[in-house]
Amino acid sequence: MKSKSYSTKTLKAALCLTLAAIASTAQAGADKFVAGPAIPEFGQIAKVDSMMPIPKGMKFKVAFDMSKAADVGKTNRQLESLARFINMHVAAGVNETEIELAMVVHGGGISDLADDAFYAKQHSGAVNANRALVKALVDHGVKFYICGQSAAYFDLTNASLLPGVDMALSAMTAHAILAQQGYSENPF
Repeated sequence: MKSKSYSTKTLKAALCLTLAAIASTAQAGADKFVAGPAIPEFGQIAKVDSMMPIPKGMKFKVAFDMSKAADVGKTNRQLESLARFINMHVAAGVNETEIELAMVVHGGGISDLADDAFYAKQHSGAVNANRALVKALVDHGVKFYICGQSAAYFDLTNASLLPGVDMALSAMTAHAILAQQGYSENPF
């Protein structure tokens, strides 16, 4: 019986040490992320010794998809990804004029691109924490398309969209049009 107890204690200690090591490793890497050159307020980046060089003159046309809203009071990580995409490529030497991004938003994510009045109705009076991020992205040429079908479901009208955000017939339609215009779809 004593050896079983000893084994359980040893196993628990080993598990605790492993979890502590994993947690410290995850936090240690966070300090490598810094403000980017194009949108310093959002989308922090890390320097990477990449083994996949970006071809000279490469033009990026990428469509992203977002269906989930951020936690109230926080910016949406998927919107942050757009700023990170711009920042990391500009830092890697890509001219910002060679980067064209679009975000198609549907489902519950649409409230993150709505004005404060609509957002407050959806989120117990809270203010939309994504406004400044969306403005910065629009200022850097990012195109935003709201799924009209989701908007109809949630009673979101064009008048309640943040500046620079457009209504599409549907998310499916927006993705099809963007694909025809040469945008690749980011899978995550």
